[in-house]
Amino acid sequence: MSGGLNPLPALAPPLQVRGVHHVAIIASDYARSRRFYTEVLGLRVMNEVFRTERQSHKLDLALPDGSQVELFSFPQPPPRPSYPEACGLRHLALRVADVEASVAALVAHGVAVEPVRVDPFTGAPFTFFADPDGLPIELVGPRPV
Repeated sequence: MSGGLNPLPALAPPLQVRGVHHVAIIASDYARSRRFYTEVLGLRVMNEVFRTERQSHKLDLALPDGSQVELFSFPQPPPRPSYPEACGLRHLALRVADVEASVAALVAHGVAVEPVRVDPFTGAPFTFFADPDGLPIELVGPRPV
C-alpha cells in the first residue's frame, strides 16, 4: 500500500470518517498481553478465537466509546521498534476520567508509569506507560474547565 497522494479531481469530496473502529496489536506473548489488556486496563472481551490455519489468536476488546482493540498472536513476530521512534503508528492514546487515579491503578498492578505532565496547548493532563511488548500507551485526562 502506498502512502502517497494521487492527484484527485478538484471537486472530489473528502472521506466521511465517523471515528476509530479499532486498533490492532500483535503480542509476542498472547496470555501475558491478554491479562494486561483485560485485567490491568479493564477492557471487556467481546470475542476470542484461535485461527488454526494461521496459528493465531484474535481477541476483540471493547472500549466504552464503542471502539475496539484487536489483540493478535502470530508465531515469532519481529519486535516493534519504539525507541528511537520509527515511522508509522506512534502510540495508542486512551481517554480517562482521572489521570492520577489511573496512574495509581497501574502502579498497583506493577506497571511503570512516567510522571504526569500537562499538554502546553490543551491544558490536559497526560502520561505514558508501555504494554508488555513495549508499545507506548498514553492516558489523556479531561481538559480543565
